[in-house]
Amino acid sequence: MFITLDGGDGCGKSTQQKRLGHSFQSQGYEVVLCRDPGSTTLGNEIRHILLHGHELRIDNKTEMFLFMAARTQMVEEVIRPALNAKKIVISDRFLLSNFVYQGYAGGIPLSTLETVGRIAVEGIMPDLAVILDIPYEIAVQRIGNRDISDRMEQKGEKYHRQVRNGFLQYAATHQEHYVVIDAAPPPNEVENAIRNIIHERYGIDFSFPLNGNCNC
Repeated sequence: MFITLDGGDGCGKSTQQKRLGHSFQSQGYEVVLCRDPGSTTLGNEIRHILLHGHELRIDNKTEMFLFMAARTQMVEEVIRPALNAKKIVISDRFLLSNFVYQGYAGGIPLSTLETVGRIAVEGIMPDLAVILDIPYEIAVQRIGNRDISDRMEQKGEKYHRQVRNGFLQYAATHQEHYVVIDAAPPPNEVENAIRNIIHERYGIDFSFPLNGNCNC
């Protein structure tokens, strides 16, 4: 099973990824956690450029291709082998982020992103894609607690409001593939909402306390 957690900056994806990994491990599943971009040697180098190359001018299309290149490497090195081995893969971001950040907020046509995306992932798409949604004001508060914000986080209010709207618009037109969860409540409530969706869809019963740590 392949699950992705997506949403705007500050929505709590990394926290919920670890919690969900622990939930599956506690049921005896082998779990692989990955982050997009990243999770490979090449992907981590690209991630550093994209998120921390503050001195670089990166065109929106260039940004798209860099994300896609890192994702292709992650699919081939990490995700596809793990799925072939019947492991649970949980990714912090995936293809949808490109559609939203470079498409809805960045102006690249969705048709272009979808065409390039199909080449990048070669048929690997999530079984369940969860969008963690929070208002812009809450996201700003959460990001504000970090010591240093990255390139994407520094793109300004208008951009990030477009990002949030993009996630919601895409989910509304692809309801069969994407589930939106309110990520504003405390982490335990968000975790429980994700667990409930997985139970409803796949019959997996996570009947143990919340707030675990994943040894993935």
